[in-house]
Amino acid sequence: MGIDMSEESVNLARQRLQYHGFDKAEFYALSIEELPSLGMEFDYINNDEVLYLLPDPVAGLQAMKSVLKPEGIIRANLHSAIQRFFYFRAQEVFKMMGLMDANPGEDEIELARDTMKALKDEVFLKQKTWRAEFEKDDERILVNYLLQGDKGFTITEMFSALRSADLELVNMVDWRSWELMGLFKEPDNLPVFLGLTLPEISIEERLHLFDLLNPTHRLLDFWCGHPSQAKSFVPVAEWTTEDWRQARAHLHPQLRTQTFKEDLIECLSNSQLLEMTRHLPLVEGSLIVQTTMAACLLPLLEGAQPVVLLAERLQKLSPVHPITLETISDEEATEAIAQLLSTLESFGYVLLERLSSDD
Repeated sequence: MGIDMSEESVNLARQRLQYHGFDKAEFYALSIEELPSLGMEFDYINNDEVLYLLPDPVAGLQAMKSVLKPEGIIRANLHSAIQRFFYFRAQEVFKMMGLMDANPGEDEIELARDTMKALKDEVFLKQKTWRAEFEKDDERILVNYLLQGDKGFTITEMFSALRSADLELVNMVDWRSWELMGLFKEPDNLPVFLGLTLPEISIEERLHLFDLLNPTHRLLDFWCGHPSQAKSFVPVAEWTTEDWRQARAHLHPQLRTQTFKEDLIECLSNSQLLEMTRHLPLVEGSLIVQTTMAACLLPLLEGAQPVVLLAERLQKLSPVHPITLETISDEEATEAIAQLLSTLESFGYVLLERLSSDD
């Protein structure tokens, strides 16, 4: 189900899904504040690039919360006030020029472009905001320099909005790129004050400090849900053997394609290495998987698989140790699969689901 204020956008979305063979989706032209009027509840709500344009983001969050199932999740985002600081200054310039008095059109876009091009390259605002691709891309001019209603938020303001809406942060969407300790040359050898205080600060303080030190994220992109919904989280690096035996692995959806399947089968048929980054560049450089281990990924193309089944597959593919010729034990096979999946998970190629014995 999808909603948008624009009837034209709703029609376009409907046509796109029909083109791709989805004919059961429902679309409604209404504002986010009108969500409760549908009389529906949802497991997952995706609200992308909307909240920061609303007069009151809290009202938008509250509307989504009102139709969220007890264990549902909302994905939403806000523009970063720190990372977007210079674009907001540029918007002030163009407001002074009257280019944002009404909905900007072609004339306003061209005038904004000409203004930035006319500035010397060493002018501070141009250095911080102008990009070569803006020369011919009207949309980039519009969404950066002339975006009406655009507002920025700090991490502190993001958490304040969540509290006001009676929602709780689950995590940042791309949580790996928000790792505070990753900003330090030697995380295990910090100055005394940092070494003592950083482990004790809250998730809000950690994210806020990251954004102050390294404001690389245009969006404060987050998942949230009803209060006290978050479950205990054990990092993959801390999983026990029993955790692995109770876990399932999911392949990244963008790898579940015919092209990737054909490439994987070709690599297996010719005993070649599998280059994951060729199909999904989630990491700089190349991520290579050895042939036998790549063969263990084949079942993931059909859907999520228990780790124990992948370990059993490895035992069939490589039943003995290549040096000692001793039989590969269940524990050794599980450990080898765990190492493979841990590496792939760290770069986002698989999602690992840790289940309890009751699941």
